[in-house]
Order: sequence, then structure tokens, then C-alpha cells
Amino acid sequence: MVEPITAGQFRAAAGVEDWQVDATAAVATFGTASFATGVALVNRIAKLAEDANHHPDVDLRYTTLTVRLTTHQVEALTERDVALARQISRAARDLGISVVPA
Repeated sequence: MVEPITAGQFRAAAGVEDWQVDATAAVATFGTASFATGVALVNRIAKLAEDANHHPDVDLRYTTLTVRLTTHQVEALTERDVALARQISRAARDLGISVVPA
């Protein structure tokens, strides 16, 4: 069984500073500067998600990509979300993509 964590526990984790959280989800919006760059990040997220068997919701627009993480199994945040958030933020940085401030 996957155990839920609180929004506070998510926020306290290292490497998730790009993410805003509420009771059940973590969200980050990345400024991609172009649609092609956004697609490149989506492709990286897809690989990470498949490897983790943990799939976020993504919303790709012309110059932004919004990613929403939650563990659907428990309808809450879990350590799986923390781990994937870290990986997504790292992938964005590797592509020169910054988070859009909330």
C-alpha cells in the first residue's frame, strides 16, 4: 500500500522547490520558450513516468508546460510524487527550462 504524505512533508523535501502543493497534488509550470522545447520536456517526462510507473497530468501550451502530480491510487501526495517531481525538475534544468513563478 502506498502511504499518503502531507503537503508540508512534500514541501519539506529537498529538490522540489519548483512545485506548488495543495492537499492532494503538486503542480509546476515551466516556461519552455517554444513548443518544440516543451515537447522535448514532455518526452523526457514520459520516459521518467514510464520508468517509475507513475504518470502525471501534463498540459502543453505554446510556451509553457504545466505538470500536475498526484498518486491516483490514494488520491493524495506520496513519496512517489516527491521522487518524480525531483526528476522532472532536473530534466527541465538539463534542457535549460525554468519554472514560471506562481
